[in-house]
Amino acid sequence: MPRTNPSRRHILTASARWSALALGLPPAASAAHPPWRVGPGQALTRVADALRLAGDGDTIEVLPGTYAGDVAVITQRRLTILGLGSRPLFLADGQDAEGKAIWVVRNGDIRIENIGFRGARVASGNGAGIRFERGRLQLLRCAFNDNQMGLLSGNDDSSTLEITDCEFGDAPVNPGSLPHLLYVGRIGRFSLHGSRLHHGHEGHLLKSRARESVVIDNRLDDGLQGEASYEIDLPNGGIAWVEGNRLVQSPRTQNPVMLSFGAEGQPWPESRLTLRDNCFVNHLASGASFVRVWADRLPAAAPVLSQGNRYLGPGLLELGPRGESVDDVRGPAPQFTA
Repeated sequence: MPRTNPSRRHILTASARWSALALGLPPAASAAHPPWRVGPGQALTRVADALRLAGDGDTIEVLPGTYAGDVAVITQRRLTILGLGSRPLFLADGQDAEGKAIWVVRNGDIRIENIGFRGARVASGNGAGIRFERGRLQLLRCAFNDNQMGLLSGNDDSSTLEITDCEFGDAPVNPGSLPHLLYVGRIGRFSLHGSRLHHGHEGHLLKSRARESVVIDNRLDDGLQGEASYEIDLPNGGIAWVEGNRLVQSPRTQNPVMLSFGAEGQPWPESRLTLRDNCFVNHLASGASFVRVWADRLPAAAPVLSQGNRYLGPGLLELGPRGESVDDVRGPAPQFTA
């Protein structure tokens, strides 16, 4: 995990307080039942079976292995699902929950740690590793690969999504739909810390419509072969803090803009963008924009600050009339290394 400085610790602490107050959820309770153990040789071999037995406040522990077709809907109000040892992999294998995802999180305060999701496909083209509909969801050390959508959230503005040390990658070819690696709907607050997003295809690496988006110490790197569009898309503005990230645009990108703010309008009443201490690397030969702010589609008073960032390679910095660049550095793109 990247080092977190004091200002970032303040952001994380505020995040936890905000989540509890906004959701009105009771404090975490001790598990009502000893952990349910799932895996080879256990009485329960599928998480779907454990979920039918688990109550609010319980923990489900998952042994290493591949769990093919183990799709499920999580309806508990409080629950932890913890992968033990080498990360267990949940492979869609042609199955889905409710035509949406490998796992659907209905509501509540849910924590999922050290679980992998792969191969989600549904008829709508939006098959996700996880469909997060409402509540508070914490993801730690999880991986989402080769899904039509890595994670897709609903649009409940009281919901909170917190992602730490996770991986989203390897978007499939998905005719008729855009396979975003991470798609956050119009929720209240979203945070992404210490995670890696890589190798998109036509869709974005990260798209967030949240009222607040905090994106800190991540690597959003499409490599030389990736074909993503934006590295970060914040289409409805909102309060966005983007700090300490490395963003790398492939020469095969489907859109020359690396970070877009306000492109689709319908903005949140309060919108501002703060970019600090990021490194943007563009491998597209010409026509690129490191940042594009769609000022005409945002509230008139929406400020934009770019401070202490490195912009490497050719590209524009389009911060809009309220934009300010302070101590930013321009330079050539480094030679690509794997």
